[in-house]
Amino acid sequence: MRMRALIAAILSIPFGAFAEQPPGVPLESVERFAHLALDCVHREYPNKISHVMSSPNDAGTPRELTPVFYGCFDWHSAVHGHWLLVRLCRTYPNAAFVPRAMDALAESFTAEKVAAELSYICAEGRGTFERPYGLAWFLQLAAELREWDHPQAKTWSKTFQPLEKETANRFKTWLPKLTHPVRTGEHSQTAFALGLVLDWARSSADAEMEALIVQRAKDFYLADRAANLAFEPDGQAFLSPIIAEADLMRRVIKPSEFAKWLSGFLPELHATTKPDWLKPGIVADKSDGKLAHLDGLNLSRAWMLEGIVLGLPQTDSRIPILQSAARLHRDVGIAATTGENYEGGHWLGSFAVYLITKRGI
Repeated sequence: MRMRALIAAILSIPFGAFAEQPPGVPLESVERFAHLALDCVHREYPNKISHVMSSPNDAGTPRELTPVFYGCFDWHSAVHGHWLLVRLCRTYPNAAFVPRAMDALAESFTAEKVAAELSYICAEGRGTFERPYGLAWFLQLAAELREWDHPQAKTWSKTFQPLEKETANRFKTWLPKLTHPVRTGEHSQTAFALGLVLDWARSSADAEMEALIVQRAKDFYLADRAANLAFEPDGQAFLSPIIAEADLMRRVIKPSEFAKWLSGFLPELHATTKPDWLKPGIVADKSDGKLAHLDGLNLSRAWMLEGIVLGLPQTDSRIPILQSAARLHRDVGIAATTGENYEGGHWLGSFAVYLITKRGI
């Protein structure tokens, strides 16, 4: 069965039908990822805050400053740690971790705490706070809650609406003024963030945002040619600028156009490309938070390669090569998501869950 047909078959199954696990995903792995998030979403320290202060009155602990997203070492990791819990509760409703996860979400998602988050980001000097990475992940969290047919999720979704509106407006204000894309392997990369925000816009029926993202993606990337993967990865990247760009473009142009664009953009990829054309990143010291980023790169490459496959015509001769690379990166990335070191354990589970539950697909 071709990948497109397999993906369509999986997506046709109601989420509740998975109950214990989607095909090919061991439940023990899912439980491990859930516990990685549960062990960090309310763990305040160690903590790295990105905090602009306008006066001594702005001093505070992470919990005081951002009472929803204060755990998991930094704000954006706390956001996608909560997303992980929502995603897994929605996808595995009968799993043993669900009651504990729902309690953790209920502790975080109160109207008072969300109001404090909104007040924090709207304060003077914080117009660029967590832009674009953290804000894009927050919109994914909002989308997950909106799509989840669960009474508690509906309440939480409503609670988040003011913060969601502010977050969306920040992209709508910023993107028309952005004159160049950001081509990095870390948080400021635009291609990855635009993909998340575009998925949110379509899920939320925000036609204005969808049109803006599609146009900006074409402005930034449609004319790109001859990318060279020999320049990747950056030694502390968790995102591939080149592969993320392709994963974004498959969202905005139809398969026949995307196939042609990909040929010009990534000419080294063709039917006779060797199976090992794209090698996973290697982490020499998993206790080094920056070096551990490469474990995340392997996971994000895996889901982006799967996305590229989805964007191509079913008969495209490059599909087997892409699938092989995706499997290799998936296996290496999943094996590295152990939680043995907090430097990776506080965030890698989110990337693993995004991959195995095919959120971007």
